[in-house]
Amino acid sequence: MLLGIDVGNTQTVIGVFKDGRLRDHWRISTERERTADEIALALGGFLAFVGWDLDMIDGMIISSVVPEMTRALIHMANDILELEPLVVDSDTDTGIPILYEDPRQVGADRLVNAVAALDKYGAPCIVVDFGTATTWDAIDREGRYLGGTIAPGVEISAAALFRQAARLSRVELVPPENAVGRNTVESMQSGIIHGTAGQVDRLVELFKEELGQDARVIATGGLAEVVVGKCRTVDVTDPLLTLDGLKLIYARNSKAG
Repeated sequence: MLLGIDVGNTQTVIGVFKDGRLRDHWRISTERERTADEIALALGGFLAFVGWDLDMIDGMIISSVVPEMTRALIHMANDILELEPLVVDSDTDTGIPILYEDPRQVGADRLVNAVAALDKYGAPCIVVDFGTATTWDAIDREGRYLGGTIAPGVEISAAALFRQAARLSRVELVPPENAVGRNTVESMQSGIIHGTAGQVDRLVELFKEELGQDARVIATGGLAEVVVGKCRTVDVTDPLLTLDGLKLIYARNSKAG
């Protein structure tokens, strides 16, 4: 079985593939201080819940933007699973040319999303990932990764507002019924959710001016469901896009080996 792990700054997504199919997946908070033993214990618990165990894992691929977690996962793979994981970076054979000025600056998760989006939805396409940051990534008509845009994510923006405005308290991040809030909570929810949706739509419009109006727009990430319903430019929501990309990259590199 293949174990795919995508480590983000806020959340980590874990998927298990058997016979090329995603059989189960979990989303947990990212904790930078977790040791290899703690990670193995957590993974073993998830697998046991569905009737499997760690000994069944014979392949592992990691996408991570948190160096501490990357090191702990490699340690776990080497010492506990006794295998060498594939760690995705700009040097990994993804099958997609990277046109970023310095490919090493592109987050591994963004490359993985691009691979999956191109395979599943074709080119040109735009991936909007709602995570700690909200990112927009562009794949052109030739299937090349061009680059994208990075903005503060929904939770970061909300936290900054709560922290800096003394009289504003935390609110639940759910879309309000109306854009015009009738109280402070609704007003804040409108600003955060509708404001993010408007940002998404405007940047997608600008991307399409460069990529072509037929570019498909794919939303993913843990916070996508909070915002996408208020967006008018998103064509499809694919919460498991990154895991699909990890599977594709692992298969490509396994064949190459």
